[in-house]
Amino acid sequence: MEETLIDAIEPNNISTSDSESDDEAQTAQDLQTLASEVSSNPANYDAHVQYITALRKHGDLDKLRLAREAMNELFPLTPAMWQQWANDEISLISSSGYESEVSMIEKLYERGVSDYMSVSLWCDYLNFIQKYDSSVREFSPTGILKARDLFERALIACGLHIAEGSKLWEAYRSFEESVVNSMDDTKLESKEKQVQRIRNIFHRHLSIPHGDMTSTLLTYKAWEYEHGNTPDVNSSSTDEISPHVASAYQKALDMLSVRVDFEEKIVQSDVLDTDRLQSFMAYLKFEQSSGDPARVKSLYERAITEYPVAGDLWIDYTNYLNKTLKADKTLRGIFNRATRNCPWIGELWVRFMLYLERSGGFEKDLCDVFERSLQCTFSTIDEYVDIFLTRVDGLRRRILFAKELDDGFDFSLIRNTFQRACDYLSPQLKNTSSLLQIYNYWARLESNLGKDVTAARGVWESLLKNSGSMLEAWQGYISMETEMGHINEARSLYKRCYSKRFSGTGSEDICNLWIRFEREFGTLEDFDNALQKVSPRLQELQLFRLQQESKNIISSTDHKEDSAKKNKGEKRKPSSDAPNEESPAKRQKVKAQNKGSVKPNKVENTVTPTDPPARGEDDMKTKDPTPEKFKQYTDQCTAFVSNLNVKANSEDLRGFFSDVGGVGAIRILMDKFTKKSRGLAYVDFCDDTHLEAAVAKNKQMLLGKKLSIARSDPKGKRKGPAGAGHKTSTTERQGEDGNLKLKGRNTFAVPRALGWSKPTSSTSSGAGGGEEKPKSNEELRKLLLNKT
Repeated sequence: MEETLIDAIEPNNISTSDSESDDEAQTAQDLQTLASEVSSNPANYDAHVQYITALRKHGDLDKLRLAREAMNELFPLTPAMWQQWANDEISLISSSGYESEVSMIEKLYERGVSDYMSVSLWCDYLNFIQKYDSSVREFSPTGILKARDLFERALIACGLHIAEGSKLWEAYRSFEESVVNSMDDTKLESKEKQVQRIRNIFHRHLSIPHGDMTSTLLTYKAWEYEHGNTPDVNSSSTDEISPHVASAYQKALDMLSVRVDFEEKIVQSDVLDTDRLQSFMAYLKFEQSSGDPARVKSLYERAITEYPVAGDLWIDYTNYLNKTLKADKTLRGIFNRATRNCPWIGELWVRFMLYLERSGGFEKDLCDVFERSLQCTFSTIDEYVDIFLTRVDGLRRRILFAKELDDGFDFSLIRNTFQRACDYLSPQLKNTSSLLQIYNYWARLESNLGKDVTAARGVWESLLKNSGSMLEAWQGYISMETEMGHINEARSLYKRCYSKRFSGTGSEDICNLWIRFEREFGTLEDFDNALQKVSPRLQELQLFRLQQESKNIISSTDHKEDSAKKNKGEKRKPSSDAPNEESPAKRQKVKAQNKGSVKPNKVENTVTPTDPPARGEDDMKTKDPTPEKFKQYTDQCTAFVSNLNVKANSEDLRGFFSDVGGVGAIRILMDKFTKKSRGLAYVDFCDDTHLEAAVAKNKQMLLGKKLSIARSDPKGKRKGPAGAGHKTSTTERQGEDGNLKLKGRNTFAVPRALGWSKPTSSTSSGAGGGEEKPKSNEELRKLLLNKT
């Protein structure tokens, strides 16, 4: 039986062991992967967090400590991460190294509370001190002073926190009550002082707005009752407490009432981060208007804890501190946190350096901040320029105005900084005003502060070597020489650059500047020499400008002519913008002369039967990409629509004929000059059945106008009057007076013959309906005699 049980158990044990081995191997592999990722990209915040989490789960505390230190060198740790770190270290406290380990954990807490505002972290720190510090635990005078100092620091940092600050006040009172209980009953005076200390803590707590003020008041009354006073412990009235405490309490209540809405908005968890941040900003604006810097600073710290990488928030915070506190020593930690949380914002580094200079910081500290800033990646090159110039500004002020300079502090630091800036930025700033600003500043400091004119000239020559096409660079160099009274050197620069080509009118400007320079500083001979050199150059430039203008004019004219030729004489097609109306009168006149059958008394404008109708809107949408080949419409099954509303488009017509169906292309005729609809359109149908149904809708309304719809006759064939058998083209239809009758405006094509139009009677007689034969002289004479 025992063997059977063993046989049954052993396979399970083996299976469990294999599974654990596989898990350990997988964990080791994951740790190695995360370690490699952190090593290859130290700026990856998430990789650090994942690596620390994996090490903590694995239980490798030595590597975990190193990983946390590595991350904290680059990033501030969150309050929760500091709490985890401290708790892990507390679990390792041993009796052998007790004091050193407690001291090390205290330092961890100090580092943690300096990163972010956290009530819970402060509470853990205070509890740790009371539990593990023997001097505090035994209430020795030294330990009591140490604890009180920590409590006061905690209240300064978080005591104004409306939602959570009461935890610190209550912990402070609890500690002081423990001190009272530890005192000898015979030391009445000492105990009375301690009781008064607790009473003062109550008074301070009641004078600031916090979330549970009524509860604090009732607790205070109960405490007073225990110490011999007789207030009503069940009433929230302030009548039974001292007037100054009651007044402070009422003021705090009033302050709380106007902040409740703000507090409710910033503690909501079901809103977007952007909305919460906006709520914080609105709250901050309100606090700033109230004028209490301590409350504003506390609220900024709460917002920073929630949004540590919000660059605009840090900029706003540091800007406020610069205005209100300026050189306060506590600002150094804030600027250090700002640049660690948002190292990619150059403005924060600039403000950090200015603060250190303003507060009298050491050159070593300034240099350290400057070097750290150059290791960051900024979004614009101008941020790098600003950092370099801020560093140079600080060095210049120290040399000029500092009473005592550190050893080794001289102008060479400025020169080296400028050289680094130029080497670092020149490739990105070539021929820009920012690069000119750096070189100009450098050259002037070399001449004015460094007292080295040769070095200043070398700076300008270095700029001209790389950016000699910049007129401003030559002007800056000349301006420096002129200001120093080096007229000949300035003149030689004009001689070097007047023949160079600059952008815009720069070439003319430098010539005119040389003439002006000689007027003000040169002799008559210098002026004449300058004119002799400059005049041909100005004539050359003027000629060049005229040639360029002529080329532009010719090019513009050729372009217009090409466009006109391209548009001239185009036949009507679905993709054209206007109908082709090339000299219809001439074509009609020639045709009439050739036929000789119709001779109108006076014809100023006529139209041809082959003149195509104007193109519609739909045709514009289906333009053939090859303009030489155009789609021809036969109009074999097309309806002609007139009296169309000028606002109607192809979609309106398509909807109008939707009940008929079979609609194909729709072409609305457009005015070639106004580009507006002429109120005419052709609508193609797929067969005669649909066309007849469309014509049946004649006289129906569309967009407020009664449409005229008829079948389009593309061949222009019309039957003459009964018995005449006369065939008349569209343009040769005659009126009752025998003259040619024109249709529409004389600049547009007459629509093709429509099926519903009545044929015009011909004035010519003859049963055959053929063309009238010319009369002989005899026949004409008889006609005249008959009339007389």
